[in-house]
Amino acid sequence: MAFRSFRTRLRAFQKVRGNPPDPGFIADLEFLENRDLDLSVRLGAMLAFNALLITIGTHPVSASPGAPLSLDAASQPVMTLASLVALLPIAVSSWFVLRALLLGEELENDELEGEALRLHLFAAFVRSIDAQSRLLTLAIRATLTGAALTMAVWGVILWSKM
Repeated sequence: MAFRSFRTRLRAFQKVRGNPPDPGFIADLEFLENRDLDLSVRLGAMLAFNALLITIGTHPVSASPGAPLSLDAASQPVMTLASLVALLPIAVSSWFVLRALLLGEELENDELEGEALRLHLFAAFVRSIDAQSRLLTLAIRATLTGAALTMAVWGVILWSKM
């Protein structure tokens, strides 16, 4: 993906807002910015949660020998691999979150004027928010899958030790 300067969006915004800015335009823009901020906070929280789950999920492999959840890779290779495989959906979830965080509103046509430019600018913003929402939904599903798999593996580990 080619780097696109923010300058294009800024120029489009300056053309649209005019002098003085239309109150309806400002209200629409604030609504979109609040939604974008809300998604950014949720995505950041999801990334932190995924990091915590990955750290917790590696516990059976890294725990001290004799700990209730500890695994010995040499004598328990299947459970060790199962424990690590359970972390894959969480890693995939983190990829979805990072992709969503790095998503920007792409504005390709700065030759438009007036209302057409305003609609184009808002459409780019909405498209970005929709893509981030979709990626957040996928990230949540993957995280829940990974957490459930991790808990199932932990249950099997504990069951085999009892």
